[in-house]
Formats: sequence, structure tokens, C-alpha cells
Amino acid sequence: MSDRHTRIHSGAPWEPLAGYCRAVRAGNIVAVSGSAAVDENGELVGEGDIHAQSVQCLKVLEAALENAGSGLADVVRTRMFVTDISQWEAVAKAHRAFFGDAPPATSMVEVSALIDPRMLVEIEADAVIPD
Repeated sequence: MSDRHTRIHSGAPWEPLAGYCRAVRAGNIVAVSGSAAVDENGELVGEGDIHAQSVQCLKVLEAALENAGSGLADVVRTRMFVTDISQWEAVAKAHRAFFGDAPPATSMVEVSALIDPRMLVEIEADAVIPD
């Protein structure tokens, strides 16, 4: 295993099972894995509420960026995976609240399911830290 990159772990129960980490920093690039609406104890936040889950996903993503020496202003791309695209506006509202001043490129895609059937949204991001 290479130690050329900084790996940030969140303690999520899926990390060791699937062999991934919350984020990886390679030089001035930070890639944040799909972040779900879980709290520091691994408990789901906002069951049944896609907006509340989106806010929590973005809080998890923001914390991972900070742990990698980055921040929301460095994000150049997000990807949002939702289980019901008809609720896109609630997800977009949360995304706009976090990125309104520095909007990244983004995609929102409907998927059939996420790792926990109670999860309605998952968000990932890529950031580039200025030199």
C-alpha cells in the first residue's frame, strides 16, 4: 500500500468492509467518497427527510475536507445520488446553502438504492487546493 497520499478515515462501519476511506488527499487534490447522512455515532440523521439528509451529507463532506486541509470553497465538482429524483429541489436547496458563494460543477443522478434503504441521498466531491 502506498503512503504517498493522505487518507482520511471517518470511522464509518462500511470503510473497513469495503476497503475505502472518507477522503484521500493527493498533493493539492482531495477526493471525498460518497457521504451519507450519518452522525458521529454512525446513526442515520433525518430519516424520511431528503433535505435533512442532504444537509447532513454536506456536513460530513465538509468535515472530511477540513480534515484534509481543504474546504468547501476548494470544491470543483460534486455528485449527488438520490433515490427519488422528484425530490431534487430539496437536495438542490441544501447544496445551494453550502455552495452558494462558490458553486462547483455538479451532477444529480437517481439510483435505485443506497447502502441503507433508509438513506435517500449520498453526496461526493472533488476539491483542488490552490497553490
